[in-house]
Amino acid sequence: EPMPLSIGCLRPIELTIPPGSVLCPDADRAVAGGNVETSQRVVDVLLGALGSSAASQGTMNNLSFGSERWGYYETLGGGCGASARADGASAVHSHMTNTRLTDPEVLESRFPVRVVDFGVRANSGGRGTQRGGDGLVRCIEAREPMTVSLLSERRLVAPFGLRGGEDGQRGIDAACIDGVWRPLDGKVSLRLGVGDRVRVETPGGGGYGPPDSAM
Repeated sequence: EPMPLSIGCLRPIELTIPPGSVLCPDADRAVAGGNVETSQRVVDVLLGALGSSAASQGTMNNLSFGSERWGYYETLGGGCGASARADGASAVHSHMTNTRLTDPEVLESRFPVRVVDFGVRANSGGRGTQRGGDGLVRCIEAREPMTVSLLSERRLVAPFGLRGGEDGQRGIDAACIDGVWRPLDGKVSLRLGVGDRVRVETPGGGGYGPPDSAM
């Protein structure tokens, strides 16, 4: 039922998080990306366990680039998981963030980069009675030497569908260096020269319900 969001909403809920688990690591364990990456997957697990929603993109596709003089960091949206009531939204952030991308015109005027491609990654959402949302495509070209870092998930395991819905497509990362495209891991740091490019295709959301039931 509709209710004001307050601490009282959490009083009936008891959280059990075993020590030594991913969500409660020992003090000597290195932790990275907990707010941007782990949190995304926790929400997908909870919604999936309740049967409420298929998996969303499950990552924030953290992309940063810069040099000794300047730096820039952005997170990229993707596909939302479908539910019994609606298709998943496309090319948006889900669950754990409220950030928006800088307009290409502003980005290009303030930093030595060119936005080569930016748009919806068509048909990357999982099919279903309700379809998963599509991811997006982002391609950046360097106009001076720089270092690029990418921290992302859902490159090996696809966002799951629910109730017979198909999985969303996994994310794909690549770089064009000296005119040759090569695939990148989801977690990588590399150097770009003038004219080199990095391209990120973010995951789609999972579908809900069997595709043959779709109108």
